[in-house]
Amino acid sequence: MSVRNPGMKIDLEWVSKVRVNTQAVLNRAQQIQSIKLAKKQWQAAWLLKAVTCIDLTTLGGDDTQSNVHRLCMKAVQPVPRELLGSLAMQDKGVRTAAVCVYPSRVADAVRSLKAANSNLPVASVATGFPAGQTPLRARLEEVRAAVADGASEVDIVINRTLALTGQWEAMYDEIRQFREACGDAHMKSILATGELGTFTNVYKASLVSMMAGSDFIKTSTGKESVNATYPVAIVMVRAIRDYFLHTGHKVGFKPAGGIRTAQESLVWLTLMKEELGPQWLGPHLFRLGASSLLADIERQIFHYVTGRYPALNELPMA
Repeated sequence: MSVRNPGMKIDLEWVSKVRVNTQAVLNRAQQIQSIKLAKKQWQAAWLLKAVTCIDLTTLGGDDTQSNVHRLCMKAVQPVPRELLGSLAMQDKGVRTAAVCVYPSRVADAVRSLKAANSNLPVASVATGFPAGQTPLRARLEEVRAAVADGASEVDIVINRTLALTGQWEAMYDEIRQFREACGDAHMKSILATGELGTFTNVYKASLVSMMAGSDFIKTSTGKESVNATYPVAIVMVRAIRDYFLHTGHKVGFKPAGGIRTAQESLVWLTLMKEELGPQWLGPHLFRLGASSLLADIERQIFHYVTGRYPALNELPMA
C-alpha cells in the first residue's frame, strides 16, 4: 500500500467553486476508449499487471467459510503456474492485490491466508454497506470489528444523503471518524456515484473524501443500478490529480461493479496511465473491484499461451 493520505482541514471554498463540464468529460471518456490497446505479448503483460491490481471479491448473502477459503487460495495463485511458466513469470509473485469480504468473514479470510503462508491483505466492506443507512454508532463499530479481526483495508461507504443535500461538513466529519476507527488499516471511500446525480456532485464528494483522509476513492458498491463508468472515473481521477497538486498527497482510485472482461481491464489501466501517469499503475494506487474479471483474464492468457480458448474444466474455479 502507498503512504497514507493524512487529509486536511475541510476547505469549503474549494468545494463550492467546483463546476464540471459534462460534455468535456464525455468527450474525454470516448477518447480514452478509442485508444488502441496492446496486442500479443504486450497484452499478456498488461493483463498480468491487471491481475495484481484486483481486489478479488465475494459479497454474497450466501458466503460461507469454504467459499471464502477458495477465494483466498485463488487470490494467492490467480493464474495457473504452468501458464505463468510459459511466460517466464512463475517466480514474479503474480497474485491479486487483496481479497475483499464482509466484516463477518474477515476472520475466515485471515485464517485461510495465514495457513497458506501468505501476507495478502484482507479488505472488508463496512459502515452499513451497501446503503450506509445504519446509525453512525453502528457503522463505526463495524469498522472497529473488521480491523480487530485482521482487516488491513476497510472499504467504507459515504452517507449519500449528506452528499445529495450538500452537507459537506457533516460528511467530512463522518469520514474523519471512520478514518480514526480504521487505525492503521487503509481506508477506501465508496462514493456510490450512480446515486450522486451529477458529475459536479461526484467531484465534490471525491474532494471531501480525500480531505477527510481517504487513502483511496472508489466508484461503487457494485450493488447500485449504475456502477463504474469511464466518465465518472475521469471526474474522480481529475479530483485525485487536483488534490495531489494542492497537497502533495497521492490518493488511490478503485473502480468497482460490472467490470467483467479482460478488455475492460485494459481500458481501465489505459485511463489511469493517460490521466494520472505510470506512478498510479500499481496496486498501491490502483485497484479493480471485481469477482468475475479474473476468469476472463485467465481465459485470454490461456489463449495467448496455447492459441485456443480453454474448456470449462481446464481452469480452476475462482
